[in-house]
Amino acid sequence: MKSSHRLFTPSPLAAALLSVCAALGACSSMPADNALLVEARGNYRQTMNDPQTRELAAPELRQAGTALALADAAWQRDDPPATVTQLAHLAKQQTALAQETARRRAAELSSLRAQAESDRLRLAARTSEVDAARVTAGLAQNQAQAALQQNDAAQARNRLLESWLRDMNAKQTERGPVITIGDLLFDSNRSELRPEGLRSIDKLVDFMTQYPQRRALIEGFTDDQGGSGANHALSDRRADAVRMALVGRGIGRDRLDTRGYGEDHPVAGNDSQDGRRQNRRVEILLSDDRGQLLPR
Repeated sequence: MKSSHRLFTPSPLAAALLSVCAALGACSSMPADNALLVEARGNYRQTMNDPQTRELAAPELRQAGTALALADAAWQRDDPPATVTQLAHLAKQQTALAQETARRRAAELSSLRAQAESDRLRLAARTSEVDAARVTAGLAQNQAQAALQQNDAAQARNRLLESWLRDMNAKQTERGPVITIGDLLFDSNRSELRPEGLRSIDKLVDFMTQYPQRRALIEGFTDDQGGSGANHALSDRRADAVRMALVGRGIGRDRLDTRGYGEDHPVAGNDSQDGRRQNRRVEILLSDDRGQLLPR
């Protein structure tokens, strides 16, 4: 029988790492009922021993710990093996991405420092200009400068939002920004995300963390090959796989809705291989800043 030890995931990174280490140590003495889960534990333990990853990919490590804790909890509850395997797969992929993220962020740090120094010099120069204007133009000039700063701040917020959406390859539609996860990010007739798909998910997690008032509607689609019922079921599973990946990275379930449309709403003709490939997709519709989602 399985051990009755309890798993928990405190919010601070240090406590999370210690708790997951304890869980890994306890699990090491148990029968390896799920091979993928055992492999995910070992990968996570090895990744935590990498100082660069701990320093530069702390959120990703925390997400990996959360995903692993969810997989362990499902295993201990005797959830269906497919559920345990899927959660273990997510934990394993997130652990691998933490190492890659650490390497990328190390390269970005030097560029960010140079940009920060440039911004500091520009801000200092602009502050000097504002001070001089206040001396020479009085209160009226001060008011004009304040209005300019407010306008700059609004434009900066808009540029930041546009940068986020551009980084996620979001397409503006009448319903709002839509992110498309194509068929190539899933194995054929499968609902598990490939690592390339998880990178898109991580960008979406960062966005939804930055904008907590926004929600997402995850919609699955297929081509017209196969039966309608099977297509609808596959589109449901793929949409749910994306939702589980987001929940496993800390996004609240109440912010995520899913719909499976099967072969409905094609974006291309199903009379060619390329058209069918475009129709096999998952679309993620982002809400407005009030959390409102427009129905299809």
